[in-house]
Amino acid sequence: MSTVEGMADLPFGFSSGDDPERDKHKKDPESGSGGDPFGMGGAGFDMSQLGQIFSRLGEMFSGAQNMSADGTRSGPVNYDLARQLASSSIGFVAPVSEKTGAAISDAVHLAETWLDGVTALPAGTTKAVAWTPTDWVDNTLETWKRLCDPVAEQISTVWASSLPEEARSMAGPLLSMMSQMGGMAFGSQLGQALGTLSKEVLTSTDIGLPLGPKGVAALMPAAVESLAEGLEQPRSEIITFLAAREAAHHRLFSHVPWLSTQLLNAVEAFAKGMKIDMSGLEELAQGFNPAALADPSQMEQLLNQGIFEPKATPEQTAALERLETLLALIEGWVQTVVTDALGDRIPGTSALSETLRRRRATGGPAEQTFATLVGLELRPRKMREAAALWERLTEAVGADARDGVWQHPDLLPSAEDLDEPAGFIDRMIGGDTSGIDQLLADLEKDTGTDEPER
Repeated sequence: MSTVEGMADLPFGFSSGDDPERDKHKKDPESGSGGDPFGMGGAGFDMSQLGQIFSRLGEMFSGAQNMSADGTRSGPVNYDLARQLASSSIGFVAPVSEKTGAAISDAVHLAETWLDGVTALPAGTTKAVAWTPTDWVDNTLETWKRLCDPVAEQISTVWASSLPEEARSMAGPLLSMMSQMGGMAFGSQLGQALGTLSKEVLTSTDIGLPLGPKGVAALMPAAVESLAEGLEQPRSEIITFLAAREAAHHRLFSHVPWLSTQLLNAVEAFAKGMKIDMSGLEELAQGFNPAALADPSQMEQLLNQGIFEPKATPEQTAALERLETLLALIEGWVQTVVTDALGDRIPGTSALSETLRRRRATGGPAEQTFATLVGLELRPRKMREAAALWERLTEAVGADARDGVWQHPDLLPSAEDLDEPAGFIDRMIGGDTSGIDQLLADLEKDTGTDEPER
């Protein structure tokens, strides 16, 4: 099995969220979870038992706060812990040699020159660097905070607000304790995920999101070397190909000002659409002995039972579709312009494009990270269709008009357009382009600025 083919089964070291034993307890009334394992009985939801649980937990964790290393109150995720665990997972890494750094810089410069001839969007890179896995963690953690905070915050607030009024009044210090433990649990998962992901990503934009600093094109030499071992193309061609992909991503992220915000907003919208199924709490109150909470192992079991289960909502489904469509449009556009720029210069461009497309489509490290951390499968499911649409649009109207579609999110193809691109292309060819000018004029009038509304 090649390096790329094996990426779909990466051992992240923590649960993907599927726990057969936990699900068995939920579905099997004789398994114990919803029954009477401690001889307490109870066929209904007994608020007095719930109060006992909260009182016991409150005594154990009274006054607990989610504090950062400098003593100030932190957010919903313990990022100090995440950084420590990521660094521990990575271990010692040798610095990148000057020769390798220079080769990557040269490859990005060459790729930018070739891209100039196939896209109207100007170069978006101001610096080209070679990162170690540790460099990747250090330079992307701020963006991970923006991605993870909304979800972690929503989880910590939704379940508390969903409690019955009587339960909420009894919770007391439990809410603070749960915040602290939730922050540590999320930070632990994030740290382990980033440690693994840092050794697998090939560039700073490898997962389709602008994780690193704006304008900094970054390649990961160690991961590129691992990829090259399973491929037939020369390493120099692989580096140039990846440099072109990185540079193409940066053209979009640097010169389409609303794009990064739209991607992050889709993740936040997914989080805000989250609802919690509280039925697990009733099961716990019916059959759990509060005295058992004095045992740390019982406490760990409690937290791992999935008491407060997230459930999919229409809001989440819509946000996920927007994110998947936008990721597919980005990846399809990048593939199109890179193929146009390198196709006649690097014979292996087509094969390399297909390798990376399959790597994304079958679920690589990015998907596993997001599926575990925020419930999102970060998979551009219609990437092939998006690439075909951009290619046909280029043939029909040219590169300048094609890239003009990125002026505003309302101008982009929809998920339905990816399934049936002919209608979108006909609109672009058949005179509907005047509507684009009118839309932009209306937007400028409404916002009082020459920049499209974000």
